[in-house]
Amino acid sequence: MILYVDSSVLLRVVLHERGRLREWARSRRWISSQLVRTECLRTIDRARLRFGLTDDQVAIRRGAILEYLRAFDLIALDSGVLERAADPFPTSIGTLDAVHLASAMLARAIEPALAFATHDRELGLAARAAGFRVFGVAGLG
Repeated sequence: MILYVDSSVLLRVVLHERGRLREWARSRRWISSQLVRTECLRTIDRARLRFGLTDDQVAIRRGAILEYLRAFDLIALDSGVLERAADPFPTSIGTLDAVHLASAMLARAIEPALAFATHDRELGLAARAAGFRVFGVAGLG
């Protein structure tokens, strides 16, 4: 299985949170937008401030994210992605989610069997409406 992975999925895997994506272990390839790196590392930095993570805890989490991302194929944040993200989608989504969905749509042109993994219901619904098989959101799989 080839999965387009958004930040919510990678963060749950890296942080060993409840509700991790079951299909993660069955996937043989992961694709995401370059945006995933920024989103995940910003989340760790916010956790440092909100929850008082120590430098060691931050370093471990950041290192884990960067290690996982080495195995990903990352879609560049180029003009094609940004132009598609600016266009309408079948359902209402925010800007960062639009970048993820646009990236996945471009990747699907090369990998027609690409599935979409997210724990965000709104993004999952938009991906489903765009024709993706969606994992990680109850009722959309």
